[in-house]
Amino acid sequence: MMDPNFYMTMAAAGLAGLGMTTAAALVGWRGWLQLKSREYDRAHDVPFAAAGQAGTRIEIADLKERIRKLEAIAAGVDL
Repeated sequence: MMDPNFYMTMAAAGLAGLGMTTAAALVGWRGWLQLKSREYDRAHDVPFAAAGQAGTRIEIADLKERIRKLEAIAAGVDL
């Protein structure tokens, strides 16, 4: 059989390795949460229809046109 000190050394090394792995995973998790928090804040700081964005203006105009057509259909008006 092996020396009892060998088992203690192996247990301590395993525990130290597990601790390092856990610490690295925790740092990664906190970094990921911080990244997602920044992405969320950045996405919600931008106004819905910022001036100067032609694509947004076109989409809004298209939606207004669809609403106008749906209201006409609901009122019974033939377009």
